[in-house]
Amino acid sequence: MRLVSRQPEPRPPRGPFPDQPLEPESPDIAANESAPARLNDSEREALLLNIDVSLRVHTRPQLFSWVQGTLQSLIPHEVLVCGLQEGRQSAMRVDSFSTAPVDCSKLNELFQQDISLVPHLIKLWEDNRCQAVTCDIERGPFASGALAREFSRLGVSTLLAHGTHDAGGNLNSIFVFAGRPGALGTKQTYLADLVVPYLHASWVRSQVTWPLERAGVKPARTGLLTPREQQILQWIYHGKSNIEIGMILDISPLTVKNHVQKTLRKLNVLNRTQAVGKALALRIVNP
Repeated sequence: MRLVSRQPEPRPPRGPFPDQPLEPESPDIAANESAPARLNDSEREALLLNIDVSLRVHTRPQLFSWVQGTLQSLIPHEVLVCGLQEGRQSAMRVDSFSTAPVDCSKLNELFQQDISLVPHLIKLWEDNRCQAVTCDIERGPFASGALAREFSRLGVSTLLAHGTHDAGGNLNSIFVFAGRPGALGTKQTYLADLVVPYLHASWVRSQVTWPLERAGVKPARTGLLTPREQQILQWIYHGKSNIEIGMILDISPLTVKNHVQKTLRKLNVLNRTQAVGKALALRIVNP
């Protein structure tokens, strides 16, 4: 009699329990698991840096410094609008951040009163299983609305929207990054999925009136900048260029530039945006 060896039949993969087969992965889950590979080493480092910075935010100046400084390395934008829905019957609390010459109070009011573009962004976000979405406002049914026209006036045409929700699936907050053409794409939507939970927590903390010692804010620095440098920095905060500041103060643009360069060195920062953020944190500039 001839003996024939038999190979054992392959067994299906098992789940965590002996009698439970492993569920096949859905394409969406597989795609999400491979998503982190889209970030290179420098982008991962920038992401960790932004998370670390966000944990130190307790006041509006600190939030301004983060979103208009370090966060720009991940999600470049001209304007960031934050909306907090505190109750289904109450109006949304809105705040906006920009170093460009923007009338933030007007923009906040337009955002609160909008009945077309903002609801559309929220619906897009909800239909996308509460993941970040982008929207082009140059064309389409929303281009003629007051909010879209204001964004267009500021030179932005692409909006990236993401938010948070409660356990019942109801909107808690919505964040809209407004950027120039080509600035906000697939990579930025993925990064927004990672960063927005920290942005939400930071913004909520910034709404609380913390005692300065609990908020980690140092007393205002006096004598660090000259009165003229503080004056120029205040106008930079309001989005004025060197030429505009020179006209306002009746000095030459070159003199303004020299003051700006000295200010950057004294504050140990690299650019005007970082200077404004640090000046707000040190309470040199009044928001």
